Amino acid sequence: MTRPFRFAIQAFSATSRTEWVDLARKVEDSGFSTLHVADHLLGPGSKIEGTGHRVQTLALIPALTAAAMATTTLRIGSRMACVSYHVPTVLTKEMASIDVISEGRLEIGLGAGWLVNEYEALGIPFESAGRRIQLLRETAEFMRMAYADDAEVDYRGEFIQSFGYHAVPPTVQRPRPPLMIGGGAPKVLGLAGELADIVSVNFNNSSGVVGAGSITSSTEDETRKKIEWIKDGAGARFDDIELETATYFISVEGHSQITPDAVMQRTGMDLETLKRFPHAAVGSVDEIVEELQRRREEYGFSYITVGDAHLDAYLPIVERLAGT
Repeated sequence: MTRPFRFAIQAFSATSRTEWVDLARKVEDSGFSTLHVADHLLGPGSKIEGTGHRVQTLALIPALTAAAMATTTLRIGSRMACVSYHVPTVLTKEMASIDVISEGRLEIGLGAGWLVNEYEALGIPFESAGRRIQLLRETAEFMRMAYADDAEVDYRGEFIQSFGYHAVPPTVQRPRPPLMIGGGAPKVLGLAGELADIVSVNFNNSSGVVGAGSITSSTEDETRKKIEWIKDGAGARFDDIELETATYFISVEGHSQITPDAVMQRTGMDLETLKRFPHAAVGSVDEIVEELQRRREEYGFSYITVGDAHLDAYLPIVERLAGT
């Protein structure tokens, strides 16, 4: 099944109401389908240095709510809500409320968490990968049950014990807002294949930082393995899943200030390898369009997210491919 392309912006840098509202409306007017907000809490300082991660200024839940109220057609999504940072039952109600406020434009992205320095800085225990993935499973299962069923909530898991009430408000989207689960390792992608409507194929950041290991975990060969892990979890429902991925390394000829040489230096790749790297968009508009079409054919990627810093440079790609 070939899905039409759609594109999202992931926002990090807005620091005021005006900046955030202006960004949301610009994304809406520019042909992107979705505005994504991550779930990172660290500001500048010693704990974020060396992690390879950007500072995210605004918190997830209020930023999603404000974007919903500032727009009318733009979809909004969490990419990804870290389940360790939230009480799952509270997050479930908060997300349902945002779906109501947005009149059915929410996508719920969930992740197991990986940025170890953030956990340490916030005083949140960094559990083993197995326990973090189990919490992710239970959160996803609880949301699916709470949003879809008319019966009283009754969930008895290792981390979530919740029962004896009806989950309100009912979501506008039925049976639920689309659920996205993302990651780059076998267990989390298998779980995503089992439970998610959208699977985000990302770096394997099990080292706890974004670095050389993130890149080597995401080559063409490694990406093929990730698709197989999703298939193993999904079974017969694989064709019903939308596959999303992020483009982190971008140099669009005539539109980007960042040069291919700068991206090559950052990634350690030669130009031809970089152009085919699943998380890069380097070359002319025609070359990038052709490469994205190839990736959709080979991997199934039809949903592409780029950072807000690259919004203007990436617009010619969106204009050519969105909806096709």
